[in-house]
Amino acid sequence: MSLLYVLILALYSISILGYFIDFMQNNQKVNRLAFWLLSIVWVLLGLLFAWRFIMFDRLPLMTAFEGMFVYAWMLVSLSLVLNRFVRMNVLMLLLNTIGFIMLAFSMAAPDAGVSEELNRVLITEFLVVHVILLLLSYAAFTISFAFSLIYLIQHRFLKQKKWLKWMQKFGSLSTLERNSYAASLIGVPLLLTGLILGIIWASITVGGVPWADWKVLTSFLVLGAYAVYLIQYQIFKRRGYNIALYNTAAFLLLLINYFLSGALSDFHIW
Repeated sequence: MSLLYVLILALYSISILGYFIDFMQNNQKVNRLAFWLLSIVWVLLGLLFAWRFIMFDRLPLMTAFEGMFVYAWMLVSLSLVLNRFVRMNVLMLLLNTIGFIMLAFSMAAPDAGVSEELNRVLITEFLVVHVILLLLSYAAFTISFAFSLIYLIQHRFLKQKKWLKWMQKFGSLSTLERNSYAASLIGVPLLLTGLILGIIWASITVGGVPWADWKVLTSFLVLGAYAVYLIQYQIFKRRGYNIALYNTAAFLLLLINYFLSGALSDFHIW
């Protein structure tokens, strides 16, 4: 399995390099190679997921390693789907760079497994769906962040009255803005329902929700930050650089929620 993991990282890095070369030189052959390598990475990640499922007789979602691993797999999956509908290789480059970083970080993440006693407490339908919904919302917010980041770069160059050849691959500012909003619009209800299921699970299993826990607090802060973004965009019709910058800041808060609060949490495994 260690060799398989190294192979996945190697193929993933070559795929990202291919997308970078295509971005700089507009090489369609390299683009197709990068896409097929990414498809192979997706299959290998699926095999590794299935192996852990068989080995531990549970869905591999409970350790810090498994959380980052599945998060990266979701980003690979979504980027392959988006490649069909959004012909923007810079988006593929950004999403899979984030996915690669998450996959690489997972190698250093704790993977001591879950004890049999803890396994009986944790592995319930509520908790499994809770984790899956949260990871899906993180993936949606990552896509939203990628569009906002592309928007900020495009806006900066246009404001400075600079036009570089590769900027035509970014698309219009209005399209980037709409796509960023659409991804967040999907992410918020996923995050909300995931948190509701987590509250129900905690109430049933441990007798109450630890509201003072860092992970719980920052999760609701993330929900509030993205809810404000949607309200600003949809109700107050805010557009432009500042709202894209706000969305980027909301994603940074999400990263703090994922990494820092997880390290400080006494209630969550990751």
